[in-house]
Amino acid sequence: MSARDYFHEKAEESRHNEVIGYIMFLAGSVFFVGGILAALTMNSQPNWFLFIPYNSTSTQALTLQLSFLVVGLSLIVAGIASGLHFYRDRSMYMQELFKAKNSDDLLRDFRAQTAAAKRNNKA
Repeated sequence: MSARDYFHEKAEESRHNEVIGYIMFLAGSVFFVGGILAALTMNSQPNWFLFIPYNSTSTQALTLQLSFLVVGLSLIVAGIASGLHFYRDRSMYMQELFKAKNSDDLLRDFRAQTAAAKRNNKA
């Protein structure tokens, strides 16, 4: 396997992982909004903590809302972090792929010059 093939495969893998990170972010957004909507629909006058509503009358509803909010927020943070991490990896692999392509071109030019010099020496 050449260096170009290796870096190309690693860039594809990082692109795939980056998309998975964005899907994690979207799933976290759905859970987070679901937790907020659950709090708003279960009680006509919910209590508010900053911008997050909660229902303090029912322990089961509070557990459901908090689990949605916590899972959603953690997925949002993990999705953003992994998306950015794999984006940086992919850009590094693409730079290395460009360097490998240039070195292959330089090597091909060098081989062509060497072959031409050998032909000239034989003639």
